[in-house]
Amino acid sequence: MGTRIKTGDIVKIISGADKGKTGKVTKFLPSENKVLIEGIGNRTRHMRPNMYRAGGKKDIQVGIDASKVALVIDEKSGKTSRVGFTKDDKGNTVRIARQANNREIK
Repeated sequence: MGTRIKTGDIVKIISGADKGKTGKVTKFLPSENKVLIEGIGNRTRHMRPNMYRAGGKKDIQVGIDASKVALVIDEKSGKTSRVGFTKDDKGNTVRIARQANNREIK
């Protein structure tokens, strides 16, 4: 079975501190069920100096749980949808948008 959210999808955050923001998925981490979104989840990590590197601040990006994002199917209106799966006429698994009358997602 395929994944519901893929790299390059436009998603909207539906809960949490960044609720209502939209962005493009830069990376999906299936083992942790997290997504990295452009411009969202940027944090500063304070690094202690050691023998191999100097100390200081390092900018990192933390992931958002995949259950807190919804796929945007219409960028103009910002309409979101749940994602389902079906087989096409060739037998391939394709993603479909449930709120758009099971329309195939490109």
